[in-house]
Amino acid sequence: MKVTVAATQMACSWNLESNVDKACELIHKAADAGAQIILIQELFETPYFCIDEQDKHFDLAHSIEEQATIKRMQAVAREREVVLPVSYFERAGQAFFNSIAVVDADGSIVGHYRKSHIPDSPAYEEKFYFSPGDTGFKAIKTRYATIGVAVCWDQWFPEAARAMVLQGAQILFYPTAIGSEIATPELDSKDHWQTTMRGHSAANMVPVVASNRIGTEESRGVEMTFYGSSFITDHLGAFVESADRTTETVLTASFDLDYQREYRRSWGVFRDRRPDLYGALLTLDGKAGE
Repeated sequence: MKVTVAATQMACSWNLESNVDKACELIHKAADAGAQIILIQELFETPYFCIDEQDKHFDLAHSIEEQATIKRMQAVAREREVVLPVSYFERAGQAFFNSIAVVDADGSIVGHYRKSHIPDSPAYEEKFYFSPGDTGFKAIKTRYATIGVAVCWDQWFPEAARAMVLQGAQILFYPTAIGSEIATPELDSKDHWQTTMRGHSAANMVPVVASNRIGTEESRGVEMTFYGSSFITDHLGAFVESADRTTETVLTASFDLDYQREYRRSWGVFRDRRPDLYGALLTLDGKAGE
């Protein structure tokens, strides 16, 4: 079975309607190019408001039932018969999450994920806004493939990728917002970021699709430049397509999922796992319970 996926990247402003319009335009371009599963970047409705801490930004959050952009994406998915992992700021009771609704090709919501790892560093002030997700990592069955979806900081943790593939994910998708580090302006994390996820791809023998934002955003004197560089790997971790740092982009790639399944099976990595020896992974310090 073959599937075509797409990664996209775009700049965002405080015109929320314009951002969603632009995301829909990219989805249509990707669908016109044959894409069946299309990834838009993290929190694409707005600028990356986590650049600082402002109470007013909690007003951007909505429950999944009330989220207007998800409803619009359901209509687009139905019209174009595409699968859309949709990033949004979720309000659930008194809690707030950085979440993904996975919209299937008929417009139905077939999966829901809440970001598990929440960063806290200068200009990535996410712990102010989001609780750690409580959904766990999932493999979500869609019309075209069983997929795993995690969000930005999740992409630095190999355990997350392995958990999704163990449950049957055939492709991993990571919507992202990553760029300059204001505390260490000499640091360019782009290559490290890509290499880490290429490792998830190679170790688990599945493609990885990553969508990052572009542009410079500023709030109360704090400025960040997002470096784009969205990409798609094959099941060996090699780049199939990659974007530059500044251009609004749609990337597409096609994969034979049956071939990749046979490759994983024949390679023996999953056969030879030793979960009985991995107890240290269930602790924070590698020693608890000794």
